[in-house]
Amino acid sequence: MRIADIYIGKQVFLGTLYAVMVLGLALVLGNLFKQIQPLLVEQKAPISLVLRFVLTVLPLSLMYTVPWGFLSAVLLVFSRMSSGQEITAFRVAGISLVRLSIPVFVLGILFSLVSLWLNVTVVPLCKASSMELLYEQARRDPDSLLKPGLVQGNFKKSGNDVKKLLIESKNGEWVEGFHFYQLPMDTEGQTYVHASKAALVVDEAKSQLRVKLEDAYFETRKPDGHIEMAFAGEAEPLLIDLRSSKYTKTRPSTMNNREILEEIDRNPNFSPVKKAQFRSEITRRYSFSMACFAFAFIAVPLGLSRQRRETSGGLIISLLIGTGYFLITMTADQFKTDAGITTMLWLPNVLCVLLGLVLFRRARFK
Repeated sequence: MRIADIYIGKQVFLGTLYAVMVLGLALVLGNLFKQIQPLLVEQKAPISLVLRFVLTVLPLSLMYTVPWGFLSAVLLVFSRMSSGQEITAFRVAGISLVRLSIPVFVLGILFSLVSLWLNVTVVPLCKASSMELLYEQARRDPDSLLKPGLVQGNFKKSGNDVKKLLIESKNGEWVEGFHFYQLPMDTEGQTYVHASKAALVVDEAKSQLRVKLEDAYFETRKPDGHIEMAFAGEAEPLLIDLRSSKYTKTRPSTMNNREILEEIDRNPNFSPVKKAQFRSEITRRYSFSMACFAFAFIAVPLGLSRQRRETSGGLIISLLIGTGYFLITMTADQFKTDAGITTMLWLPNVLCVLLGLVLFRRARFK
């Protein structure tokens, strides 16, 4: 059986690598180039910054393409072996389907461990690095961030509010018709700022991006409904703190697990919903990491059911299963409790294992 294990394991391993590259090109690079175009053309960022952005964003795709690629490889390998009567030959020799599948489960565990390392260590670091590159562009050319007619955000200063920016037109370094909205995430009041003219200014000493306003109007709506208004001929409020160590670590997706737990401990005023959202990021990383192992249960019997030699069918099935898997996990954001979020994040893995066991049982008697 060692020869058979090596034979099956090698095909699945190489097939996974190939599928990861294909899926990366098909699903990632198109969206990546869409993001690069405004950075390179509209904001006139240097080529070095764009290349660093590409190298930072590409590893993020592995979070999805590794499980998808493994699923596609197992489906295609066992479909080909089934159509070529290789599975029948092994079974005539007295080798059970479960025994034949051992290399797949071993590789599933291996790729799950790789995914765990990526999701816990590499992905948060890359997300933080990509944000730092955007702040670097803000330092280099702040005027390039102002785009007429486009709502821009989420500018998060403290992690407890969301900021949106809209400008009507641009005239040189100045913009005309400046609108700024601070929207509450928990129970805080809303803030609206309007100015007839505005320009961005970088304070190098304080490493801050400020906005210089002329003929400004400030309106703040308190949680009790009371509205406070103020007017200023000139003002220069803070828009973004460019110190990445303070600014980028406001989203759980850019923090490692230890930093997420420390952030919760440092903020006792966090609402239960916000605490659940922060903790869900840790759960999501572990549940996503188990996708390869869960896919091993369902991919082998589904691959055996494919009796044709064409590869498009296996790819389509893998894309459908992968899409369904990640769509279910996305619904976890609609829940407000730890129990609900955890259930939805682990549900796809449980369904894959249970359905795989049923399909395995049926395949054994065919």
